[in-house]
Amino acid sequence: MKKIAFYLLTLAVPSCSQGQLSHTDTAKVVVESFYQKDNSKLKKHTTEESYASFMSIQAVMVPSEPATGASNFKVLQETVDGDIAWVQFSTSYEETPEIFKLVKEDGQWKVTEKGRREKSPF
Repeated sequence: MKKIAFYLLTLAVPSCSQGQLSHTDTAKVVVESFYQKDNSKLKKHTTEESYASFMSIQAVMVPSEPATGASNFKVLQETVDGDIAWVQFSTSYEETPEIFKLVKEDGQWKVTEKGRREKSPF
């Protein structure tokens, strides 16, 4: 009986962790949901402050038709220090690389605002 319980727990643990994205996967989801105007997904993967900022920018910069092509998301640099991560990336949506700061909230990575005088590590 103990062996059966062990095997069931072994199978259950990986399935529970599949819902949590890495910091780089979260950055990709945020970029793609922003340009594709999938605002429910965008809200899920950003802090409240960042979501409000993204919505303001989206209203001005993103065309009325959502992006349909591949984002070609590519991580250029990344760093993690505890519950804070930074990701520098490039996409087909922008000519220059961009940087996201991410924080862990309730065990999930979310894109957040950079502090006023805060500098990225790259």
